[in-house]
Amino acid sequence: MSEESAPETPAPPVDDLVTTSHTLRTPTGELAYTATAGRVVLRHEKHTDGTFDGYEPRAEVFLVAYTLDGADPATRPVTIAFNGGPGSSSVWLHLGLFGPRRVVMGDAGALTPPPWGLTDNHESLLAHSDLVFVDPVSTGYSRAITGGKPADFHGYTSDVETIGEVIRLWVTRNERWLSPKFLAGESYGTLRAAALAEHLQDRHGMYLNGLMLISSVLDMGSIRFTEGNDRPYPLFLPTYAAIAHHHGLHPGRELHDVLADAEEFAAGDYPWALARGSRIEAADLDRVAGRLASLSGLDEGYVRRVRLRIEHHRFFRELLRAPGRTVGRIDGRFTGWEDDGGGEKPSYDPSIAAITGPYTAAFNSHVRSSLGYVSDLPYEVLSGRVQPWSYKEFEGRAVSVVSKLSAAMRHNPHLRVHVACGYHDGATPYFAAEQVFAQLPIPDELRDRIEVRHYEAGHMMYVHEPSRLAQSEHLAAFVTAAPDS
Repeated sequence: MSEESAPETPAPPVDDLVTTSHTLRTPTGELAYTATAGRVVLRHEKHTDGTFDGYEPRAEVFLVAYTLDGADPATRPVTIAFNGGPGSSSVWLHLGLFGPRRVVMGDAGALTPPPWGLTDNHESLLAHSDLVFVDPVSTGYSRAITGGKPADFHGYTSDVETIGEVIRLWVTRNERWLSPKFLAGESYGTLRAAALAEHLQDRHGMYLNGLMLISSVLDMGSIRFTEGNDRPYPLFLPTYAAIAHHHGLHPGRELHDVLADAEEFAAGDYPWALARGSRIEAADLDRVAGRLASLSGLDEGYVRRVRLRIEHHRFFRELLRAPGRTVGRIDGRFTGWEDDGGGEKPSYDPSIAAITGPYTAAFNSHVRSSLGYVSDLPYEVLSGRVQPWSYKEFEGRAVSVVSKLSAAMRHNPHLRVHVACGYHDGATPYFAAEQVFAQLPIPDELRDRIEVRHYEAGHMMYVHEPSRLAQSEHLAAFVTAAPDS
Protein backbone atom coordinates (compact mmCIF):
# COMPACT_ATOMS: atom_id res chain seq x y z
CA MET A 1 0.00 0.00 0.00
CA SER A 2 1.58 3.27 -1.09
CA GLU A 3 1.83 6.11 1.32
CA GLU A 4 0.22 9.40 0.38
CA SER A 5 2.77 12.12 -0.19
CA ALA A 6 2.74 14.95 2.35
CA PRO A 7 1.34 18.25 1.12
CA GLU A 8 3.98 20.68 -0.03
CA THR A 9 4.78 23.60 2.20
CA PRO A 10 4.24 26.86 0.31
CA ALA A 11 7.42 28.74 -0.50
CA PRO A 12 7.96 31.72 1.82
CA PRO A 13 6.82 35.00 0.28
CA VAL A 14 9.46 37.37 -1.07
CA ASP A 15 9.45 40.96 -2.28
CA ASP A 16 8.78 41.21 -6.02
CA LEU A 17 9.68 44.84 -6.73
CA VAL A 18 10.26 45.97 -10.32
CA THR A 19 12.22 49.12 -11.21
CA THR A 20 11.86 51.21 -14.37
CA SER A 21 13.20 54.59 -15.56
CA HIS A 22 11.11 57.47 -16.94
CA THR A 23 11.03 61.17 -17.75
CA LEU A 24 8.32 63.78 -17.27
CA ARG A 25 8.04 67.28 -18.71
CA THR A 26 6.89 69.92 -16.23
CA PRO A 27 6.59 73.71 -16.41
CA THR A 28 9.97 73.95 -14.64
CA GLY A 29 11.79 71.45 -16.86
CA GLU A 30 12.20 67.74 -17.53
CA LEU A 31 12.32 65.31 -14.62
CA ALA A 32 14.19 62.02 -14.78
CA TYR A 33 12.76 59.61 -12.23
CA THR A 34 12.72 55.99 -11.16
CA ALA A 35 9.52 54.02 -10.56
CA THR A 36 9.46 51.00 -8.25
CA ALA A 37 6.34 48.83 -8.12
CA GLY A 38 5.61 45.57 -6.36
CA ARG A 39 4.70 43.78 -3.18
CA VAL A 40 6.71 44.08 0.01
CA VAL A 41 6.50 41.25 2.53
CA LEU A 42 5.33 42.58 5.86
CA ARG A 43 6.65 40.68 8.89
CA HIS A 44 6.13 40.85 12.62
CA GLU A 45 8.03 39.71 15.68
CA LYS A 46 6.26 36.68 17.10
CA HIS A 47 6.46 35.72 20.77
CA THR A 48 4.96 32.71 22.54
CA ASP A 49 4.95 32.53 26.34
CA GLY A 50 7.68 35.16 26.47
CA THR A 51 9.86 33.36 23.93
CA PHE A 52 10.85 35.03 20.65
CA ASP A 53 9.72 32.80 17.77
CA GLY A 54 11.16 34.79 14.90
CA TYR A 55 10.25 37.43 12.36
CA GLU A 56 7.28 35.90 10.56
CA PRO A 57 5.60 37.06 7.34
CA ARG A 58 2.01 38.29 7.65
CA ALA A 59 1.09 40.10 4.44
CA GLU A 60 2.28 41.20 1.02
CA VAL A 61 1.62 44.91 0.56
CA PHE A 62 1.66 46.49 -2.87
CA LEU A 63 3.21 49.92 -3.34
CA VAL A 64 4.39 52.18 -6.14
CA ALA A 65 7.23 54.64 -5.50
CA TYR A 66 8.46 57.44 -7.75
CA THR A 67 11.83 58.96 -6.85
CA LEU A 68 13.67 61.79 -8.60
CA ASP A 69 17.02 60.73 -10.01
CA GLY A 70 20.07 62.42 -8.51
CA ALA A 71 18.21 64.23 -5.71
CA ASP A 72 19.76 64.81 -2.29
CA PRO A 73 17.73 62.67 0.17
CA ALA A 74 18.59 65.08 3.00
CA THR A 75 16.56 67.85 1.36
CA ARG A 76 14.25 65.99 -1.00
CA PRO A 77 10.77 65.53 0.56
CA VAL A 78 8.89 62.24 0.34
CA THR A 79 5.10 61.96 0.43
CA ILE A 80 3.44 58.66 1.37
CA ALA A 81 -0.13 58.58 0.05
CA PHE A 82 -3.20 56.37 0.40
CA ASN A 83 -6.93 56.63 -0.08
CA GLY A 84 -9.63 55.47 2.28
CA GLY A 85 -12.86 53.53 2.16
CA PRO A 86 -12.05 51.49 4.19
CA GLY A 87 -11.50 49.24 1.21
CA SER A 88 -10.04 51.64 -1.31
CA SER A 89 -6.75 51.29 -3.11
CA SER A 90 -4.52 54.33 -3.65
CA VAL A 91 -5.40 54.60 -7.35
CA TRP A 92 -7.37 57.85 -6.96
CA LEU A 93 -4.58 60.02 -5.56
CA HIS A 94 -2.05 58.11 -7.67
CA LEU A 95 -3.64 58.68 -11.09
CA GLY A 96 -5.88 61.63 -10.30
CA LEU A 97 -3.68 64.16 -8.54
CA PHE A 98 -0.14 63.30 -7.40
CA GLY A 99 1.46 60.86 -9.83
CA PRO A 100 3.41 61.54 -13.04
CA ARG A 101 0.55 60.12 -15.12
CA ARG A 102 -3.14 60.97 -14.80
CA VAL A 103 -6.50 59.73 -16.04
CA VAL A 104 -8.30 61.35 -18.96
CA MET A 105 -12.05 60.94 -18.42
CA GLY A 106 -13.82 64.29 -18.69
CA ASP A 107 -16.02 65.61 -15.90
CA ALA A 108 -19.62 65.79 -14.74
CA GLY A 109 -21.87 66.46 -17.71
CA ALA A 110 -19.03 65.91 -20.20
CA LEU A 111 -17.69 62.40 -19.58
CA THR A 112 -15.64 60.75 -22.32
CA PRO A 113 -16.60 57.22 -23.45
CA PRO A 114 -14.58 54.04 -22.86
CA PRO A 115 -11.78 53.07 -23.12
CA TRP A 116 -10.53 56.45 -21.77
CA GLY A 117 -6.79 57.09 -21.46
CA LEU A 118 -3.71 58.34 -19.62
CA THR A 119 -1.60 61.42 -20.13
CA ASP A 120 1.43 63.01 -18.51
CA ASN A 121 0.59 64.93 -15.36
CA HIS A 122 2.58 68.12 -15.87
CA GLU A 123 1.46 69.36 -12.44
CA SER A 124 2.58 66.19 -10.63
CA LEU A 125 3.76 66.63 -7.05
CA LEU A 126 6.81 64.65 -8.16
CA ALA A 127 8.31 68.00 -9.19
CA HIS A 128 8.56 68.80 -5.48
CA SER A 129 8.48 65.48 -3.59
CA ASP A 130 9.18 61.81 -4.07
CA LEU A 131 5.96 59.79 -3.95
CA VAL A 132 4.99 56.45 -2.41
CA PHE A 133 1.48 55.04 -2.94
CA VAL A 134 0.41 52.28 -0.54
CA ASP A 135 -2.52 49.88 -0.91
CA PRO A 136 -3.83 48.52 2.43
CA VAL A 137 -4.28 44.77 2.78
CA SER A 138 -7.14 43.38 0.60
CA THR A 139 -7.01 46.42 -1.70
CA GLY A 140 -5.02 46.76 -4.92
CA TYR A 141 -2.66 43.80 -5.12
CA SER A 142 -2.12 43.68 -1.34
CA ARG A 143 -3.08 40.41 0.35
CA ALA A 144 -2.56 38.44 3.54
CA ILE A 145 0.00 35.65 3.10
CA THR A 146 -1.15 32.17 2.10
CA GLY A 147 -2.79 30.69 5.17
CA GLY A 148 -3.17 34.10 6.80
CA LYS A 149 -6.42 35.74 7.87
CA PRO A 150 -7.31 38.91 5.93
CA ALA A 151 -9.72 39.92 8.68
CA ASP A 152 -6.72 40.44 10.98
CA PHE A 153 -5.96 43.57 8.94
CA HIS A 154 -9.50 44.89 8.59
CA GLY A 155 -9.80 47.24 11.52
CA TYR A 156 -8.72 50.62 12.86
CA THR A 157 -5.72 49.62 15.00
CA SER A 158 -4.41 46.83 12.77
CA ASP A 159 -4.65 49.13 9.75
CA VAL A 160 -2.67 51.90 11.45
CA GLU A 161 -0.03 49.45 12.63
CA THR A 162 0.25 47.81 9.19
CA ILE A 163 0.59 51.01 7.20
CA GLY A 164 2.93 52.38 9.86
CA GLU A 165 5.21 49.39 9.41
CA VAL A 166 5.15 49.78 5.62
CA ILE A 167 6.20 53.41 6.03
CA ARG A 168 8.99 52.50 8.48
CA LEU A 169 10.29 49.80 6.13
CA TRP A 170 10.30 52.02 3.06
CA VAL A 171 11.94 54.95 4.84
CA THR A 172 14.58 52.68 6.38
CA ARG A 173 15.41 50.64 3.29
CA ASN A 174 15.63 53.75 1.12
CA GLU A 175 17.71 55.69 3.67
CA ARG A 176 15.16 58.49 4.00
CA TRP A 177 15.07 59.06 7.76
CA LEU A 178 16.60 62.52 7.27
CA SER A 179 14.24 63.51 4.43
CA PRO A 180 11.28 65.84 5.05
CA LYS A 181 8.31 63.45 5.34
CA PHE A 182 4.63 64.01 4.53
CA LEU A 183 1.54 61.82 4.65
CA ALA A 184 -1.36 62.33 2.25
CA GLY A 185 -4.71 60.67 2.85
CA GLU A 186 -8.13 60.98 1.33
CA SER A 187 -11.48 60.31 3.07
CA TYR A 188 -10.94 57.49 5.62
CA GLY A 189 -7.31 57.95 4.65
CA THR A 190 -7.39 61.29 6.51
CA LEU A 191 -8.44 59.51 9.69
CA ARG A 192 -5.66 56.98 9.04
CA ALA A 193 -3.10 59.75 8.40
CA ALA A 194 -3.96 61.62 11.58
CA ALA A 195 -3.68 58.43 13.63
CA LEU A 196 -0.41 57.55 11.90
CA ALA A 197 1.13 60.92 12.77
CA GLU A 198 0.78 60.04 16.45
CA HIS A 199 1.59 56.33 15.97
CA LEU A 200 4.80 56.96 14.01
CA GLN A 201 6.00 59.40 16.67
CA ASP A 202 5.20 57.15 19.63
CA ARG A 203 6.12 53.77 18.16
CA HIS A 204 9.05 54.59 15.86
CA GLY A 205 10.21 58.08 16.83
CA MET A 206 9.40 59.21 13.28
CA TYR A 207 8.31 62.85 13.25
CA LEU A 208 6.54 64.19 10.19
CA ASN A 209 6.70 67.58 8.52
CA GLY A 210 3.14 67.65 7.29
CA LEU A 211 -0.20 65.99 6.67
CA MET A 212 -2.31 66.51 3.55
CA LEU A 213 -5.90 65.66 4.48
CA ILE A 214 -8.06 65.54 1.37
CA SER A 215 -11.83 65.29 1.97
CA SER A 216 -11.22 65.12 5.68
CA VAL A 217 -13.13 63.18 8.33
CA LEU A 218 -11.44 62.86 11.71
CA ASP A 219 -14.61 62.45 13.79
CA MET A 220 -17.18 60.02 12.42
CA GLY A 221 -19.77 61.45 14.79
CA SER A 222 -19.81 64.57 12.62
CA ILE A 223 -21.03 62.67 9.55
CA ARG A 224 -22.85 59.56 10.80
CA PHE A 225 -26.65 59.84 10.89
CA THR A 226 -27.30 57.66 13.94
CA GLU A 227 -30.20 57.72 16.35
CA GLY A 228 -29.90 60.53 18.86
CA ASN A 229 -27.06 62.26 17.00
CA ASP A 230 -28.27 65.54 15.49
CA ARG A 231 -24.77 66.89 14.72
CA PRO A 232 -24.63 65.85 11.04
CA TYR A 233 -27.87 67.51 9.93
CA PRO A 234 -26.62 71.12 10.17
CA LEU A 235 -23.08 70.14 9.11
CA PHE A 236 -24.36 68.69 5.82
CA LEU A 237 -26.65 71.64 5.02
CA PRO A 238 -24.08 73.88 3.27
CA THR A 239 -23.17 70.92 1.03
CA TYR A 240 -26.84 70.36 0.24
CA ALA A 241 -27.10 74.05 -0.66
CA ALA A 242 -24.03 73.84 -2.91
CA ILE A 243 -25.44 70.81 -4.76
CA ALA A 244 -28.84 72.49 -5.12
CA HIS A 245 -27.07 75.56 -6.51
CA HIS A 246 -25.15 73.47 -9.05
CA HIS A 247 -28.43 72.01 -10.31
CA GLY A 248 -30.05 75.41 -10.80
CA LEU A 249 -32.19 75.57 -7.65
CA HIS A 250 -30.73 78.89 -6.51
CA PRO A 251 -31.22 80.86 -9.73
CA GLY A 252 -29.44 84.17 -10.07
CA ARG A 253 -27.27 83.68 -6.99
CA GLU A 254 -23.52 83.18 -6.65
CA LEU A 255 -22.39 79.96 -4.97
CA HIS A 256 -20.51 81.73 -2.19
CA ASP A 257 -23.54 83.85 -1.30
CA VAL A 258 -25.64 80.70 -0.98
CA LEU A 259 -22.96 79.03 1.14
CA ALA A 260 -22.68 82.02 3.44
CA ASP A 261 -26.43 81.91 4.11
CA ALA A 262 -26.39 78.14 4.63
CA GLU A 263 -23.44 78.30 7.02
CA GLU A 264 -25.04 81.04 9.10
CA PHE A 265 -28.29 79.08 9.38
CA ALA A 266 -26.43 75.81 10.07
CA ALA A 267 -24.48 77.44 12.89
CA GLY A 268 -27.47 79.11 14.54
CA ASP A 269 -31.19 78.64 14.04
CA TYR A 270 -31.04 75.13 12.59
CA PRO A 271 -29.29 73.32 15.48
CA TRP A 272 -31.34 75.41 17.90
CA ALA A 273 -34.57 74.20 16.28
CA LEU A 274 -33.43 70.57 16.34
CA ALA A 275 -32.60 70.86 20.02
CA ARG A 276 -36.04 72.33 20.77
CA GLY A 277 -37.83 69.26 19.42
CA SER A 278 -41.55 69.33 20.21
CA ARG A 279 -41.04 72.44 22.35
CA ILE A 280 -40.58 74.63 19.29
CA GLU A 281 -43.27 77.25 18.73
CA ALA A 282 -45.38 76.97 15.56
CA ALA A 283 -44.11 80.29 14.21
CA ASP A 284 -40.49 79.23 14.72
CA LEU A 285 -41.16 75.87 13.07
CA ASP A 286 -42.68 77.61 10.06
CA ARG A 287 -39.68 79.91 9.76
CA VAL A 288 -37.07 77.18 10.14
CA ALA A 289 -38.81 74.70 7.83
CA GLY A 290 -39.18 77.33 5.13
CA ARG A 291 -35.58 78.41 5.41
CA LEU A 292 -34.32 74.83 5.40
CA ALA A 293 -36.38 74.01 2.32
CA SER A 294 -35.16 77.10 0.49
CA LEU A 295 -31.49 76.42 1.21
CA SER A 296 -31.56 72.67 0.52
CA GLY A 297 -33.70 72.92 -2.60
CA LEU A 298 -36.24 70.47 -1.18
CA ASP A 299 -40.00 70.81 -0.86
CA GLU A 300 -41.09 72.30 2.47
CA GLY A 301 -43.64 69.55 2.95
CA TYR A 302 -40.87 66.96 2.71
CA VAL A 303 -38.75 68.91 5.21
CA ARG A 304 -41.62 68.88 7.69
CA ARG A 305 -42.32 65.18 7.18
CA VAL A 306 -38.75 64.28 8.12
CA ARG A 307 -38.91 66.53 11.21
CA LEU A 308 -36.28 68.92 9.81
CA ARG A 309 -33.78 66.04 9.65
CA ILE A 310 -32.53 65.56 6.09
CA GLU A 311 -30.47 62.37 5.92
CA HIS A 312 -27.89 62.54 3.14
CA HIS A 313 -28.89 59.46 1.10
CA ARG A 314 -32.48 60.67 1.17
CA PHE A 315 -31.34 64.08 -0.04
CA PHE A 316 -29.45 62.60 -3.00
CA ARG A 317 -32.63 60.80 -4.05
CA GLU A 318 -35.11 63.58 -3.30
CA LEU A 319 -33.44 66.68 -4.76
CA LEU A 320 -34.08 65.90 -8.44
CA ARG A 321 -36.92 63.43 -8.01
CA ALA A 322 -39.30 65.50 -10.15
CA PRO A 323 -37.07 65.43 -13.28
CA GLY A 324 -36.32 61.75 -12.65
CA ARG A 325 -32.67 62.02 -11.60
CA THR A 326 -30.58 61.16 -8.56
CA VAL A 327 -27.40 63.00 -7.53
CA GLY A 328 -24.03 61.62 -6.51
CA ARG A 329 -22.83 61.20 -2.94
CA ILE A 330 -19.10 61.41 -3.64
CA ASP A 331 -19.71 64.34 -5.97
CA GLY A 332 -23.16 65.96 -6.13
CA ARG A 333 -22.43 67.48 -9.54
CA PHE A 334 -22.95 64.05 -11.12
CA THR A 335 -26.44 62.68 -11.78
CA GLY A 336 -27.92 59.32 -12.71
CA TRP A 337 -31.17 57.44 -13.26
CA GLU A 338 -33.12 55.01 -11.09
CA ASP A 339 -35.47 52.23 -12.14
CA ASP A 340 -37.91 53.14 -9.37
CA GLY A 341 -39.06 56.74 -9.31
CA GLY A 342 -40.48 56.32 -5.82
CA GLY A 343 -37.44 54.89 -4.07
CA GLU A 344 -36.42 56.41 -0.75
CA LYS A 345 -32.65 56.24 -1.32
CA PRO A 346 -30.36 55.84 -4.36
CA SER A 347 -29.52 52.30 -5.42
CA TYR A 348 -26.04 53.45 -6.52
CA ASP A 349 -23.77 56.48 -6.53
CA PRO A 350 -23.65 58.05 -10.02
CA SER A 351 -20.36 59.76 -9.25
CA ILE A 352 -18.65 56.50 -8.25
CA ALA A 353 -20.11 54.82 -11.34
CA ALA A 354 -18.65 57.59 -13.50
CA ILE A 355 -15.09 57.43 -12.22
CA THR A 356 -14.51 53.76 -11.36
CA GLY A 357 -14.23 52.58 -14.98
CA PRO A 358 -11.68 55.17 -16.11
CA TYR A 359 -9.43 54.75 -13.07
CA THR A 360 -9.56 50.95 -13.16
CA ALA A 361 -8.71 50.82 -16.87
CA ALA A 362 -5.95 53.39 -16.47
CA PHE A 363 -4.23 51.60 -13.59
CA ASN A 364 -4.39 48.14 -15.15
CA SER A 365 -2.74 49.55 -18.26
CA HIS A 366 -0.19 51.68 -16.40
CA VAL A 367 1.01 49.01 -13.99
CA ARG A 368 1.97 46.58 -16.78
CA SER A 369 2.89 48.77 -19.73
CA SER A 370 4.70 51.56 -17.85
CA LEU A 371 5.73 50.11 -14.49
CA GLY A 372 6.52 46.60 -15.74
CA TYR A 373 4.75 44.85 -12.88
CA VAL A 374 2.83 41.71 -13.88
CA SER A 375 0.26 39.94 -11.73
CA ASP A 376 -2.79 37.83 -12.50
CA LEU A 377 -4.47 39.00 -9.30
CA PRO A 378 -7.35 41.40 -9.83
CA TYR A 379 -6.38 44.91 -8.79
CA GLU A 380 -9.02 45.70 -6.16
CA VAL A 381 -9.83 49.37 -6.74
CA LEU A 382 -12.71 49.42 -4.24
CA SER A 383 -13.12 46.22 -2.24
CA GLY A 384 -16.02 45.23 -0.04
CA ARG A 385 -13.94 42.35 1.31
CA VAL A 386 -12.66 44.49 4.16
CA GLN A 387 -16.15 44.64 5.67
CA PRO A 388 -17.07 44.42 8.45
CA TRP A 389 -14.33 46.88 9.45
CA SER A 390 -13.55 46.64 13.15
CA TYR A 391 -13.89 49.71 15.36
CA LYS A 392 -13.77 47.72 18.59
CA GLU A 393 -11.51 50.36 20.17
CA PHE A 394 -14.39 52.86 20.01
CA GLU A 395 -17.18 50.74 21.45
CA GLY A 396 -19.92 52.95 22.86
CA ARG A 397 -18.57 56.17 21.33
CA ALA A 398 -17.99 57.81 17.98
CA VAL A 399 -14.89 56.90 16.01
CA SER A 400 -12.55 59.87 16.32
CA VAL A 401 -8.82 60.56 15.99
CA VAL A 402 -9.07 64.19 17.07
CA SER A 403 -7.08 63.42 20.22
CA LYS A 404 -4.44 61.61 18.15
CA LEU A 405 -3.88 64.56 15.83
CA SER A 406 -3.88 67.10 18.63
CA ALA A 407 -1.32 65.03 20.56
CA ALA A 408 0.87 64.71 17.45
CA MET A 409 0.77 68.49 16.94
CA ARG A 410 1.49 69.28 20.59
CA HIS A 411 4.40 66.85 20.72
CA ASN A 412 5.72 67.97 17.34
CA PRO A 413 4.93 71.70 17.08
CA HIS A 414 6.50 71.83 13.60
CA LEU A 415 3.84 69.50 12.16
CA ARG A 416 1.73 71.34 9.56
CA VAL A 417 -1.69 70.27 8.28
CA HIS A 418 -3.27 70.98 4.91
CA VAL A 419 -7.03 70.34 4.66
CA ALA A 420 -8.70 70.15 1.23
CA CYS A 421 -12.50 70.30 0.97
CA GLY A 422 -14.92 70.02 -1.95
CA TYR A 423 -18.10 72.07 -1.73
CA HIS A 424 -20.07 69.32 -3.52
CA ASP A 425 -18.72 66.44 -1.44
CA GLY A 426 -21.69 64.62 0.10
CA ALA A 427 -19.51 62.01 1.84
CA THR A 428 -17.25 64.22 3.98
CA PRO A 429 -18.93 67.66 4.01
CA TYR A 430 -16.64 70.65 4.25
CA PHE A 431 -18.57 72.37 7.04
CA ALA A 432 -18.16 69.28 9.26
CA ALA A 433 -14.40 69.29 8.66
CA GLU A 434 -14.23 72.99 9.50
CA GLN A 435 -16.09 72.44 12.77
CA VAL A 436 -13.84 69.55 13.81
CA PHE A 437 -10.68 71.57 13.19
CA ALA A 438 -12.12 74.63 14.93
CA GLN A 439 -12.54 72.47 18.04
CA LEU A 440 -9.17 70.71 17.81
CA PRO A 441 -7.66 70.86 21.34
CA ILE A 442 -4.34 72.50 20.53
CA PRO A 443 -2.73 75.73 21.79
CA ASP A 444 -3.60 78.88 19.87
CA GLU A 445 0.07 79.16 18.89
CA LEU A 446 -0.32 76.05 16.71
CA ARG A 447 -3.50 77.04 14.86
CA ASP A 448 -1.56 78.79 12.11
CA ARG A 449 -0.07 75.35 11.34
CA ILE A 450 -3.43 74.40 9.81
CA GLU A 451 -4.53 75.62 6.38
CA VAL A 452 -7.91 74.88 4.75
CA ARG A 453 -8.57 75.07 1.01
CA HIS A 454 -11.92 74.78 -0.77
CA TYR A 455 -12.76 73.66 -4.30
CA GLU A 456 -15.92 73.82 -6.42
CA ALA A 457 -16.04 70.06 -6.89
CA GLY A 458 -16.62 66.93 -4.81
CA HIS A 459 -14.80 64.25 -2.82
CA MET A 460 -12.24 63.63 -5.59
CA MET A 461 -12.10 67.33 -6.39
CA TYR A 462 -9.29 66.73 -8.89
CA VAL A 463 -11.70 65.24 -11.47
CA HIS A 464 -12.76 68.89 -11.99
CA GLU A 465 -9.95 70.39 -14.08
CA PRO A 466 -9.92 73.92 -12.56
CA SER A 467 -9.88 72.36 -9.09
CA ARG A 468 -7.09 69.95 -10.05
CA LEU A 469 -4.89 72.77 -11.26
CA ALA A 470 -5.54 74.90 -8.19
CA GLN A 471 -5.10 71.97 -5.82
CA SER A 472 -1.81 70.94 -7.41
CA GLU A 473 -0.52 74.46 -6.92
CA HIS A 474 -1.66 74.57 -3.29
CA LEU A 475 -0.07 71.21 -2.45
CA ALA A 476 3.20 72.15 -4.12
CA ALA A 477 3.30 75.31 -2.00
CA PHE A 478 2.55 73.29 1.13
CA VAL A 479 5.34 70.78 0.55
CA THR A 480 7.94 73.39 -0.42
CA ALA A 481 7.13 75.90 2.35
CA ALA A 482 9.86 76.65 4.84
CA PRO A 483 9.56 74.36 7.90
CA ASP A 484 8.57 77.19 10.24
CA SER A 485 6.33 79.10 7.80
